[in-house]
Amino acid sequence: MEFITHSPEETEAVGAALGKRLKPGTVLAYTGDLGAGKTAFTRGLARGLGATDRVTSPTYTIVNEYLSGRLPLFHFDMYRLASSDDLWDIGWEDYLERGGICAVEWSENVTDALDSPVWVKLTKLDENTRRITIEGGADLETIGI
Repeated sequence: MEFITHSPEETEAVGAALGKRLKPGTVLAYTGDLGAGKTAFTRGLARGLGATDRVTSPTYTIVNEYLSGRLPLFHFDMYRLASSDDLWDIGWEDYLERGGICAVEWSENVTDALDSPVWVKLTKLDENTRRITIEGGADLETIGI
């Protein structure tokens, strides 16, 4: 599925539509350059899950947890990890077992640790325009976005 958005609010709306339909244990593998809209998408995802927390980038914390929605949301930033071994060291398996949604930025750094994720590719086309491609993982037709 592909979406073109023209503002952070539209990017959030796509994330919210997805978040409303995700099932426990879903892993979202994000790819996209700096400024592509990964955090905006995650703000929407959290809103779609019913979370009321303020969503921020986990760049310096590695993972932010949002527990106020219908499912927990674990937002990871793998930019500074050298390999998937580092992901296992921070407790990846524990997060998977908690039955929430794992949204993984810079997923290309830990691909071998991701089992059948939903791929979310965010591409910055110009200052305000983003292309969001969502594929793989669960049957996206049943998600209905």
